[in-house]
Amino acid sequence: MLRKKTNGVARRPQRTSILSKAAETRVDRRTFLRGSGLAVGGLAAISATGGMVTQASAQTAGGAVELKKSVCTHCSVGCTVVAEVQNGVWTGQEPGWDSPFNLGAHCAKGAAVREHAHGERRLKYPTKLVNGEWVRVSWEEAINEIGDGMMKIREESGPDSVYWLGSAKHNNEQAYLFRKFAAYWGTNNVDHQARICHSTTVAGVANTWGYGAMTNSYNDIHNSKAIFIIGGNPAEAHPVSLLHVLRAKEQNNAPLIVCDPRFTRTAAHADEYVRFRPGTDVALVWGILWHIFENGWEDKEFIRTRVWGMDQIREEVARWTPEEVERVTGTPGSQLKRVARTMANNRPGTVIWCMGGTQHTNGNNNTRAYCILQLALGNMGTSGGGTNIFRGHDNVQGATDLGVLADTLPGYYGLSAGSWAHWARVWEEDLDWLKGRFSDAKFGDTSMMNLNGIPVSRWIDGVLEDKDNIDQPDNTRAMVLWGHAPNSQTRMKEMKTAMEKLDLLVVVDPYPTVSAILHDRTDGVYLLPACTQFETRGSVTASNRSLQWREKVVDPLFESLPDHIIMAKFAEKFGFHDRIFRNIAIDEGGEPNIEDITREFNRGMWTIGYTGQSPERLKLHMANQHTFDRTTLRAKGGPADGDYYGLPWPSWGTPEMNHPGTANLYDMSLPVAEGGLTFRARFGVERDGDNLLAEGVYSVGSEIQDGYPEFTMQMLMDLGWDGDLTAEERATIEKIGGDNPGSVNWKTDLSGGIQRVAIKHGCAPFGNAKARAVVWTFPDPVPIHREPLYTNRRDLVADYGTYEDRKFWRVPTLYKTIQEKDFSEDYPIILTSGRLVEYEGGGDETRSNPWLAELQQDMFVEINTRDANNLGVRDGSKVWVEGPEGGKVKVMAMVTERVGEGVAFMPFHFGGHLEGEDRRHKYPDGADPYVLGESTNTAQTYGYDSVTQMQETKATLCKIWAA
Repeated sequence: MLRKKTNGVARRPQRTSILSKAAETRVDRRTFLRGSGLAVGGLAAISATGGMVTQASAQTAGGAVELKKSVCTHCSVGCTVVAEVQNGVWTGQEPGWDSPFNLGAHCAKGAAVREHAHGERRLKYPTKLVNGEWVRVSWEEAINEIGDGMMKIREESGPDSVYWLGSAKHNNEQAYLFRKFAAYWGTNNVDHQARICHSTTVAGVANTWGYGAMTNSYNDIHNSKAIFIIGGNPAEAHPVSLLHVLRAKEQNNAPLIVCDPRFTRTAAHADEYVRFRPGTDVALVWGILWHIFENGWEDKEFIRTRVWGMDQIREEVARWTPEEVERVTGTPGSQLKRVARTMANNRPGTVIWCMGGTQHTNGNNNTRAYCILQLALGNMGTSGGGTNIFRGHDNVQGATDLGVLADTLPGYYGLSAGSWAHWARVWEEDLDWLKGRFSDAKFGDTSMMNLNGIPVSRWIDGVLEDKDNIDQPDNTRAMVLWGHAPNSQTRMKEMKTAMEKLDLLVVVDPYPTVSAILHDRTDGVYLLPACTQFETRGSVTASNRSLQWREKVVDPLFESLPDHIIMAKFAEKFGFHDRIFRNIAIDEGGEPNIEDITREFNRGMWTIGYTGQSPERLKLHMANQHTFDRTTLRAKGGPADGDYYGLPWPSWGTPEMNHPGTANLYDMSLPVAEGGLTFRARFGVERDGDNLLAEGVYSVGSEIQDGYPEFTMQMLMDLGWDGDLTAEERATIEKIGGDNPGSVNWKTDLSGGIQRVAIKHGCAPFGNAKARAVVWTFPDPVPIHREPLYTNRRDLVADYGTYEDRKFWRVPTLYKTIQEKDFSEDYPIILTSGRLVEYEGGGDETRSNPWLAELQQDMFVEINTRDANNLGVRDGSKVWVEGPEGGKVKVMAMVTERVGEGVAFMPFHFGGHLEGEDRRHKYPDGADPYVLGESTNTAQTYGYDSVTQMQETKATLCKIWAA
């Protein structure tokens, strides 16, 4: 292994970084390294060898080297990190060579995670803002003062006036506990990053075929005969995923089609690059589908037996002639015909998308259009096919599954009375006591306990909107940002105002985040240092639905604490510690036992099969990674023989049932007991007289050889299968059902007996239905193109206008009111945003990492050459970029052909500057990131998806001028 060549660590006077000194001057690499105290040789050697980072010799204190397996804390691929620990100090790391996900590889971010844990820029102790200065306090002081303030707000304004914003960086156990904590506090004002990255995916995909997640896996792409990527740049956002994409491209000669407004690093690998106007995804997909239908290339039998509503799709697609598609998207019809032919001739093909497709006012339409393309081609439920939806953060999939959301409980159980009753049974909690924790207010006929909370995308409006216009008793008065970067959200200037209006702002994070310095408050702000995930243990869910177990690498550093201990401290302060942990042991140091938390959510999350993944099974998989096939993910012999790696959900039944997990959703070629599945029957059995159940197709080994509804106790009795239940299972079902045990279904049966018996007879517990191409409960049952709110194509607004203004998710939401104003003359350039390979999320931790910070020191905007010349802008010069709501940023110009004429791109990982002002001085001493910059979201604008309130960041407008 490589050794770092010096003992140098970054030490410098705080608040006066090498970068702030340089001001307008470009900092070269060597100057940066000297200023940061880093060795050029060390970094150069690391970059030359792929990033195997090991210890500084100053930390080598002798003693045996322990190897600890963890998982990278950046994107959702789930790369294994093998840490070398000596005398409790993390001294070196390697990528996991046995991991079927990263196969011994790391990207730049993964290679640098040791510094994320040991980084000197971390928050080291609790601190609060007093008269504009950061003052160190003890944990006891912080919890007491924050707790007193929150209980005062609760008494005056109700529990909904405190907003508990969770994190995609929590492990599964912490995410579950966080959602449970919010329930015990008495609010649904709880959410996390998924709202602003893939909520439109979850809504669109779940409402098409049952589950809102990646259907196959990165590894299954090895079997793809064609790869279609739209609105995604995995080469930068998920670099290790390219190992799997390029393997299919090379070994299968699979054509790679990349559709993106910007020529990305991913597009550089494409056989066919399709440039289109931002915000026109539906029109583009319908343009492809027009050629498929026109030529009869669709899979007619698949549609007949497994899809409902495709005839209505045909009617809409018929309107999208090549001429109309080119008018709206800018993409030539001849190119889309070639794409359609390629997809039709190379099956199975996979469709991949990311936030380029989701972050739109009609994002749910986009995700459903992608799904319908795959249904038309018959590419679902097959190896090499599916929709491979690359999630963003390391545990954004798990945090979503565990219910850190304003509209669900863990496992996507909604907020209905039945869902609350189910979880009260799991928690062994008095349901009436739980109800009493919530405000007794009602809006319409809905009580606060059953009402969706305010989503994180709209928390600003919870503070600023007139309280008579929001569906809760009072405004949001306290905001807890727990593992969340606020600069990843739009409307930054209004966010600043909202932060300043709050009674109380609490930030819980290993790094201070922009939350510490965006506002101009002088008090009422607390920064609490949380541990990184390398200082605790627990499970984490990769994008493909596999769970992996992280070992604790080192004990908590400085005065930081694991998130679940901090939650326990607040629970003690609020008086429900004994209740929330009644079935969870409290270990030394007041730490809730992680394995007990896993077992508790195993007891309740029947809906998506988070019930078979016991801690013991997950640890067994991590210890035996080498036994799993690199493509199928199935163990070949060894102690986990037959299991799929990480027991990708659903892993049905109890852990004792040993279900292997489900590698590819909806694959009927396997028995359900071996990971096979049908489409889920969650939309009823008929619609307008049409059958919604599958027509004569079923999983291998199914005793019901046709479509069937979801299983209930009554269905078992009708089939005569209830005799297969054990006495204990029957007793549990009867206890839950009371006078009507037949009403108990597979989702609420705590015994798992209904699932076990259904699978014994070869059936999927959730039924066997058709996917639905038409979602009659959505604003647009058939996906249609709608122009972005801020569009420069005024000629298209009459034909493809947006929605009417309306109130949903507790807040008023504007659509037509904005779009009817023409901003295009003053703001003629389309503004979009995205990721860089070296930074992640809001960028606070990666810009605080010297190994990464030196790679990109300037926030920038990409401008097309023609636009730059017309504006008088030179490459490398400073420019102002202003959005139509008045927010502006001062950044460096990158003149490039990556973006087309009339389009500008900015990355979203920067923060610390605001409209030209460097706010480094506002950070606590020693906690300012090495690299600061403007946030693109200062210039980004209003706009929210019509179903999920996903923010629109990919298709607004701007103007640019030389600074």
